[in-house]
Amino acid sequence: MSLWLNHMTTGHMRKATISEAPLIGLFGSKAAYQVLMYLENYGRGYATEIARTFSMSLSQTQNQLRKFEESGILLSRLEGAARVYYFTRSPVVDELRKFLRSALERLPDTTVEKFYRGRRRPRRFAKK
Repeated sequence: MSLWLNHMTTGHMRKATISEAPLIGLFGSKAAYQVLMYLENYGRGYATEIARTFSMSLSQTQNQLRKFEESGILLSRLEGAARVYYFTRSPVVDELRKFLRSALERLPDTTVEKFYRGRRRPRRFAKK
C-alpha cells in the first residue's frame, strides 16, 4: 500500500492521496473501476451518462453494468426510457461501498474535479 500512497500538502493540512492504478488492477479493468466509482459517488447512473463522463464506449459501459448486475452487485430499473443502475443492499456490497467511498476520498483533487463533481441535475425548462 505504501507504494501507491502519496502525500499532498495543502496549507497546513496533509491529504493522503492514492494512485488509481492498483484500484484498476483490483477490479480487473479501468471500465469496471470507473463504473463502480461513478455509482458510489453519485448513488445511481445510467450507461450513457457513465460512458460520457469517462469517454468510454457505450457498449463497454453496458457490459460492465450487466456483469455487475448479473453478479448481484447492482440492480437496475427502467425510469422512463432509461435503465438506471443502483447498488444492491447486502453485507458484501455494503463493505465494497465503504472501500469505494474511502478510495474516492483519497483521490487527487484533479481527478475528483474532472470526474466526480459534475452537474447532476438537468437544466430548468426554458433556461437561457
